[in-house]
Amino acid sequence: MAIWDIGFRKRLQQGRSHFELDVGFSVDAQRVVLFGPSGAGKTLTLRTIAGITQPDSGHVVVAGRTLHDTGAGIGLAPQQRRIGYVFQDYALFPHLTMRQNIAFALPRLGLAPPAAEARAKAERWIEQFQLQAVAGHFPHQVSGGQRQRAALARALVTEPAALLLDEPFAALDKGLRRLLRQELLQLQATLGLPLLLITHDDEDVEQLAQAVVQLAAGRVTGISAPQSMACARELP
Repeated sequence: MAIWDIGFRKRLQQGRSHFELDVGFSVDAQRVVLFGPSGAGKTLTLRTIAGITQPDSGHVVVAGRTLHDTGAGIGLAPQQRRIGYVFQDYALFPHLTMRQNIAFALPRLGLAPPAAEARAKAERWIEQFQLQAVAGHFPHQVSGGQRQRAALARALVTEPAALLLDEPFAALDKGLRRLLRQELLQLQATLGLPLLLITHDDEDVEQLAQAVVQLAAGRVTGISAPQSMACARELP
């Protein structure tokens, strides 16, 4: 059984222009990269898998769990899918501290006094990503790498069954990308979480991907190993 079994359609209409997403792939790999030009439908694919956007038809099956199946009448809400999502801009709340942002997804947390069990979960990830010194700071008071770690911690604090990341290193310098890429690899290996990642960075593809799903104009144009993509780019 494939870890990622994805097949759905979505039509977006704005005035006279429209965009049709018709994505289908079945991949038995823990770490998959969506790769393609801007406007290919990569972020829309992630949002549909997460349940933020509803497809017109199709199915979403991740690690054996059916999250959406139009024919069977299944359509789990985002909070029922157990999918961690890291947005491209991290989507941290500016009026919450780093600790509150990380804890926001947990019940009875956010701005309310946290329960002991929930606090322990949040503190675990604060320690995991070495954010203790800035846990009481607001997002604008910390570095880009610390914001990225906080966004990842917030996605993991609810103990998701899979993780989606939309260009998580795009705003970071090359050295920090390299460091956080290694941290993500170690974390994924430890937790055994299926991971689906959008990137435009060749190094992300080569070091993170076990399989690459290539998108263009709302369609899957190929599925390959990262090594084969590297070879193709080297051809004259």
